[in-house]
Amino acid sequence: MNLQQEIANWNGRSVDDLEEIYERYVAETGVGSELVRLLKEPSLQRGASWLLKRFLEEGQAGAISSDDLKGVFESLSGLEDWESELHLLQSLPCLTIGKRNAKRVESFLRDCVVRENKFVRAWAYNGFHELALQHPKYQAEVDQLLE
Repeated sequence: MNLQQEIANWNGRSVDDLEEIYERYVAETGVGSELVRLLKEPSLQRGASWLLKRFLEEGQAGAISSDDLKGVFESLSGLEDWESELHLLQSLPCLTIGKRNAKRVESFLRDCVVRENKFVRAWAYNGFHELALQHPKYQAEVDQLLE
């Protein structure tokens, strides 16, 4: 079985099962790239986004190439459930948002601040903070949003 099949077979609920998948694949070369690629598959997004978040939180951001980063930011507009949005919002502190991706991230954050889910909304505000830390031109707007 491979990573894609394991995510596809995941029951959609058990974090313990995701932890086990993570432990089996974390040391494999290219796992970060594979997770980014799987974000584009709607049926795999929730599991792939959780695994990617875990991967990044464990300090693996250096294993994500600039092409992979671009893939992460390109996937934002195609996320189909609030949990995938939440996972990527929670991952933003681990990611370098380049100039070329700042507008894409900004658009995603604007969409998320009006979502029904309170966790997505809250993490979107944090996302604006992260965006402003990396791109000071957003600071005045972020200050206004946070007021």
